Amino acid sequence: MSKVGILGGTFDPPHYGHLLIANEVLSKLNLDEVWFMPNQEPPHKKKSESVDNQDRLQMLKLSINGNEAFKIEKGELERTGPSFTVDTMRILNEQYPNHQFYFIIGADMIEYLPNWHKIDELIELVQFVGVKRPQYSLKTDYPITYVDVPAFDVSSSMIRERVSQGLTVRYLLPDPVIDYIRENHLYGT
Repeated sequence: MSKVGILGGTFDPPHYGHLLIANEVLSKLNLDEVWFMPNQEPPHKKKSESVDNQDRLQMLKLSINGNEAFKIEKGELERTGPSFTVDTMRILNEQYPNHQFYFIIGADMIEYLPNWHKIDELIELVQFVGVKRPQYSLKTDYPITYVDVPAFDVSSSMIRERVSQGLTVRYLLPDPVIDYIRENHLYGT
């Protein structure tokens, strides 16, 4: 039975915070792999600020290059309509019956779990892994495995803002991703 972590997100762009979380959970829970799962852009995001799926995928590939334990799961990008985690996990459990999945969420999402679509079915399909973050409560009625991750206070929105203002983003995300952003004039460069 393979133990696989799933880290979902827009990865717009992917940064060292994502990689740090993935690596800490991989190590502390002794997982075999972590799959990065880019989701469809939420409809409320302005198109001018966001990049297309191909750019996000390419930046993700550049981010995880060289780490054999990191993979990309494109299922949510390939489906149309709203991506509910419960549907995704149903599909993954059918496709990979010999895998035990660990769905990695930040403390900000733990508080929101009661509102997740079909949460009671979802907790039967996957083990939730909560990453502790300051200023968020970890109190929940749902079964969650907690992992301590060193605080690295960086977000994709902060990176997009800095890039658009011409400020440095060095050491916030991998150099090949920074080069890709520049070469493809993403985020107002």
